[in-house]
Amino acid sequence: MANSSRDDSPTDGDTSSGDAPPSNSSLYSEGEKILAYHGPRIYEAKVQKAERRKNEWRYFVHYLGWNKNWDEWVGGDRLLKNTEDNIMKQQALDKKQGVDKNTKSGRSAQTKPKSSSDAKAEKEDHKNNVTKGKKRKNDLGAEKDTVSLEKLVKIQIPPTLRKQLVDDWEFISQQDKLVKLPRSPTVDDILQKYLDYRAKKDGKVTDPVGEVLKGIRCYFDKALPVMLLYKKERKQYQETVVGDVSPSTIYGAEHLLRLFVKLPELLAYVNIEEETQTRLQQKLLDFLKFLQKNQSTFFLSAYDGSKSVEGKGKGKHD
Repeated sequence: MANSSRDDSPTDGDTSSGDAPPSNSSLYSEGEKILAYHGPRIYEAKVQKAERRKNEWRYFVHYLGWNKNWDEWVGGDRLLKNTEDNIMKQQALDKKQGVDKNTKSGRSAQTKPKSSSDAKAEKEDHKNNVTKGKKRKNDLGAEKDTVSLEKLVKIQIPPTLRKQLVDDWEFISQQDKLVKLPRSPTVDDILQKYLDYRAKKDGKVTDPVGEVLKGIRCYFDKALPVMLLYKKERKQYQETVVGDVSPSTIYGAEHLLRLFVKLPELLAYVNIEEETQTRLQQKLLDFLKFLQKNQSTFFLSAYDGSKSVEGKGKGKHD
C-alpha cells in the first residue's frame, strides 16, 4: 500500500463513526471489543474499564489472546472502533509491515496484529504459559527457542517514539531512503549524553546506570546486523562497518530505538530476578523518556535518498 505512515499512526482514524462525541462522554464503553495500537501495529482488545482523568478519558484494555500481564491503561488515541473498515486497516498495516502470518511472538512494534483465530490459538498456548519464539526471516533461518511470556520484560515505548518507528519504516520501505551514515550523534554519543544527564540530575553516576548503558551498547552492536536492519540497509552496513569498527560508533538514534522493540525478546533468555527486572524496566523507561525529550535533536527528520537501495520495493525485515 502507498499510504503514508501518518495514515497508520495512533493519532489518525480514532473512530469510524461520524462526529466525535462531547469530551465528557466516553467514546468506548466497558466490555466493548475494540482495536488497539501497540507500537505501529493494531491488536484486538477489550475495554475493561473506562475512567475520566484530568479532562481526558483513559481506558484499561486487555489484548485478546494475551496474558493479563499485558493489560494497560491507554488514551483514546490508541484505540479504534472494531469496524470492518478498521479491521481492513489492521490487515493492511500487517501486510505493509511484512509480517509472516504463521508467526507468533511477544507483542512489540515488530509483531503481528491478532485475528480472532490467532487469539483463540494463543489462548491455548498461554494455558501452558509459553509462547513460541518468533521465526526470524533472516540469514540464520532458524526458529528461536520457546520463551515464557511472563519472562518478557515489558518496555512501554512513548507514543511519539512509536510514531518515530512508523516514520522510520516509511522512509526505508516506502520511499527507498536510508539513514545517512555515519550519524551524529552516534549511539555511543547518546549513551554518554544520558550518563552525563543522570550524573547532573543525581549528583553522581551509580554503577547500575553504567551497567545498563554498557548492556544497551553490547546488545546494540550484536543485534544490529542480525535483527535491526531492513534488507535494504544491508549493503550500506557491509560498506560502512568494516574491520573492528563497532556499529554503535556509526549508527544513531534511529537504529537504537529499534533495539528497544527487540529487547523484551532478547532479555527473555537472561535469568533475571523479579526485583532486578523491575529496576531494569524503570531504567530503560527513563532512558526512553530521555530519547523522547531530545527527539528533535537525536533523530533525523528526513532520510537520504541519494543512494540506490538494495532490495528496492520489498520493504521488510529479512
